Amino acid sequence: MHYVATKICRASEIGINGNLFGGTMLSWLDEAGAAFAGYLCHTQSMVTLKMEEVLFKRPVKISHHVRIYARVHRVGTTSLTIDIEARLLDFGQGAEEVACSTRMVFVKIDDQGQPIPIDERLRTLIDQSRAGFIPPG
Repeated sequence: MHYVATKICRASEIGINGNLFGGTMLSWLDEAGAAFAGYLCHTQSMVTLKMEEVLFKRPVKISHHVRIYARVHRVGTTSLTIDIEARLLDFGQGAEEVACSTRMVFVKIDDQGQPIPIDERLRTLIDQSRAGFIPPG
């Protein structure tokens, strides 16, 4: 998976049980996923179509560092499906543990909000690598 972003859990994002609000985590995943999809498709015009099953595996507490990773699952005609994980960073051991994961679909749109094709070059590169290759620049 490819590193996309880091978030730090703040006190204002904590619910009554002492954990990060689930909706905040979803917002982080959506933002990071859209940034990753936009980078790959060379556009800012990517919108979220859907988020599949979300698995909350570990609680996130105040001051935890959450690193977000993504990889391409599939490239469609106008959409990009990515697998995305939020991992807790343990500074002491230098290890990461998955806190949350999902699969998301983003669609490339034009100025009127209509779906437009993703560059065939990206589809070819992804199909060739199948390992989530990030094309240069």
